[in-house]
Amino acid sequence: MRQPIELEHLVVKFHNLWANQWLLLTCGDFEKKDYNAMTVGWGSLGTMWGRPFAQVVVRPQRYTFEFMNRYDTFTLCVFPLAYHKALNLLGTKSGRQTDKIKESGLTPIPSSTIAAPSFAEAELILECQKIYWQDMDPSHFMAPYIAKLYNQDYHRIYFGEIKAAFGEDQYRT
Repeated sequence: MRQPIELEHLVVKFHNLWANQWLLLTCGDFEKKDYNAMTVGWGSLGTMWGRPFAQVVVRPQRYTFEFMNRYDTFTLCVFPLAYHKALNLLGTKSGRQTDKIKESGLTPIPSSTIAAPSFAEAELILECQKIYWQDMDPSHFMAPYIAKLYNQDYHRIYFGEIKAAFGEDQYRT
């Protein structure tokens, strides 16, 4: 059962979380029923400017990009591996043409401290307030393999201060 987690007691296997378990990035406003979600496998969690933060990247052609630019909050939700099929759908279909959230079978719920929705099925929820963004600059890539991941569609980088965390026991010390 999900319970509030004080951020100094939050524990994640960060690389496994992003690379294998994936996260669901959702931004918008739950009450206005104006939001979108996409599965993300690249990002980070840590400390920036003395605050706990989550960093996510979104390509400009993604529908979620519009919501990230329009709204100030987002959530990152982690699900049990049994939900990988739903996360795959949310990461490959666009919300422009279809209600992919409804099709996924996941249940949006209000977050506790921000406007962006969370999901009932999540085992970990991070509620974030945007604090910074910047467009990725390919002239700064220092490793050759990075450029091979792009075709002139560079991500926008967003930092969100983590305002609240809710999770099951495995995410708590």
